[in-house]
Amino acid sequence: MTKKLDQIIVIDVEATCWEGIPPAGQENEIIEIGICPIYIASGCRLEKESILVKPARSRVSEFCTQLTTLTQAQVEQGISFSEACLILKKKYLSQQRVWASYGDYDRNQFERQCRSNQIKYPFGPRQINVKTLFAIIHALPQEIGMAEALEYLNLPLEGTHHRGGDDAWNIAGILSKLLKQARI
Repeated sequence: MTKKLDQIIVIDVEATCWEGIPPAGQENEIIEIGICPIYIASGCRLEKESILVKPARSRVSEFCTQLTTLTQAQVEQGISFSEACLILKKKYLSQQRVWASYGDYDRNQFERQCRSNQIKYPFGPRQINVKTLFAIIHALPQEIGMAEALEYLNLPLEGTHHRGGDDAWNIAGILSKLLKQARI
């Protein structure tokens, strides 16, 4: 499989969550995949997409709705996790391109859910942890959250925090600025 270094696919997921431990028989599942590709050469963000994913083994809690604004009724309209992975592979060539997320949560959640559902992991081995990269580049004593990183860079937080498409767009903005700063 040919490696493509034309774009970085920025991913942010939202998953079912609870205030405390999951109810019996439920597990964290991806309910939204936010995607924002950026051109590596220019650092420009291309688009943002939000894919709603219908959970198969959990329900959206009130706590989850308060955090993400997503309701059970909304995610019921979503597609299956396997269909979402297929979109990543076909539309975004996710197995051939570098992908990025803010922290390890998104990668870990994808790996866990792919194992649990016996679905092939939709990404290749090359992933950028923007949270760690940001802290290293700015010589911070520890990693900081996405909203803090935007503030640090004097970038606005666009859209709704904890919505996949909006967070992917904002993370792509941080990564874009890091790429441009590296070229000065």
